[in-house]
Amino acid sequence: MSGPSTQIVAAAPVPESRSPLRDPAFLRLWAGSTASGLATWAMPFVLGLALLDGTVTAAALGLVLATRTAGFLVAVVVGGVLADRYSRRAVVWWAGLAAGLASPVLAAGVGRSVPVMALAGVVIGAGQGACRPAFQALTAEVVAAPLRQRANAALTLSVRVTTLTGPGLAALLAAFLSVPTLLLGMGLLWLAAAALPPRGQHAPAPVPGERTGFVTEFVDGVREARRHPWFLAGLGALAAVITTGYSATGVLLPLVSRDRYGVEAVLVAATTAYTAGALLGALVVARWHPRSAGWAALAGLAAYGLAPLSLWLPVPAALVVAAYALAGVGIELFNVPWFTATQREVEPRLLARVSALDFLVSYGLAPVGLALIAPAADAFGPGPVLAVCAAVCFLAPAAAALVPSARRFSAR
Repeated sequence: MSGPSTQIVAAAPVPESRSPLRDPAFLRLWAGSTASGLATWAMPFVLGLALLDGTVTAAALGLVLATRTAGFLVAVVVGGVLADRYSRRAVVWWAGLAAGLASPVLAAGVGRSVPVMALAGVVIGAGQGACRPAFQALTAEVVAAPLRQRANAALTLSVRVTTLTGPGLAALLAAFLSVPTLLLGMGLLWLAAAALPPRGQHAPAPVPGERTGFVTEFVDGVREARRHPWFLAGLGALAAVITTGYSATGVLLPLVSRDRYGVEAVLVAATTAYTAGALLGALVVARWHPRSAGWAALAGLAAYGLAPLSLWLPVPAALVVAAYALAGVGIELFNVPWFTATQREVEPRLLARVSALDFLVSYGLAPVGLALIAPAADAFGPGPVLAVCAAVCFLAPAAAALVPSARRFSAR
């Protein structure tokens, strides 16, 4: 089956040393992506403030966050198909607009109606899910190939800076503004995410009689992913690390911090060190181009195993913090080359669908891991669970590296 025709405008050669931040089009894309990332982060944090002041219950908070996740997982597939079928810019616009308009509904439901909050959560999650693959594909349209690694590093830097500085800023604003007002501000961020990104070069022309269903078109994206063994291997390793290591540290780090070290400061220091390490990793990978980029990226992904390993072994608290910092460095040494290789290797007309598959697997398995880790720790003890998770984090990327095309994240 032939897909929609795609028009790609050839760009003049671009010096690899040039910064993408000098390009106004990328600056608009970066600002829109940053706004969407800040809005995505803000929702659970602001609702957590509502839980602390008694406006919402823990059950209501859990339900709203669960409905947001459900909306994300459904919309990431639909958004990937739509972003390949139509303009990626249009998908970002409608996704951001939907999330922006649902935010006042969420604000109105706080403390009044849990069903209204849950419904708004579905729509906000759907907006978040639909825009993610569209942003990935739009980056490939806006940024010339030699500059994409730096562009992806700049995009992930904004996410890490938001994560590092956001809690303090939100806590400061919460001293002067109510939770509903903060949620309205989140809606403005979504509207900015919708309006700021530029138009890309992708202009599919629908061919009468060739339109198929969403499932069929998404399966076309899966087939494209299967053409790239390095992608399947890397995605499998990423899913294994997120399901085990990421979930284990998310659930068990607070317990180890309390029970082994007797203070919650280890929890705060470790999570801060992880974000700071990710910032450093993004800065490094913006300029570092190893010949065996895939192996280097998978080694960075394997570094996440240091986090559950440090929680398993009876080491000083400083080593736990150092392990989380190295895990943060490693995750960006993986993320940036991974996104760059996907944008380079995947057929442009199928890029959003392949990116949707990436997000679907990685985000979709995270709740499964979070749900299973606590019962496993109760049944077998935290030590064996952490040991298994550390082993998986080390072995899964090593197994992926054995795939021949994984060395450079390219079959060429």
